Amino acid sequence: MRRLAFVFTSPPHTTSAGREGLDALLAASAFSEDVRVFFVGDGVFQLLRDQKPAQILARDYVATFGVMPLYDIEHVYLCGESLHERGLQDVTAWATACSVLPAAQMRAELAQCDVVLTF
Repeated sequence: MRRLAFVFTSPPHTTSAGREGLDALLAASAFSEDVRVFFVGDGVFQLLRDQKPAQILARDYVATFGVMPLYDIEHVYLCGESLHERGLQDVTAWATACSVLPAAQMRAELAQCDVVLTF
């Protein structure tokens, strides 16, 4: 079975990339047992809780990241450097369970994946 990587690099609610990536991620999990999810750069904002997208007339899909464990998606990684650059290093409550990794370790994990999809 191929190892799939989903890499989120864009912030939520600016484009449809995050929502489409989440939809693709959940659909792919039905066909692959080894799915890994990476949040890098502005993508780390995807997992922030208590966003208020209704104020900009956007759909609130961020809470749906919380169902990843129900889809057996257990490998979820946040880039530690990206968190620090954005002042989010002290955030502990994310929309889903995740591990914070240094950039070098993120690259090593990503290098082990057969297919990489970026959103």
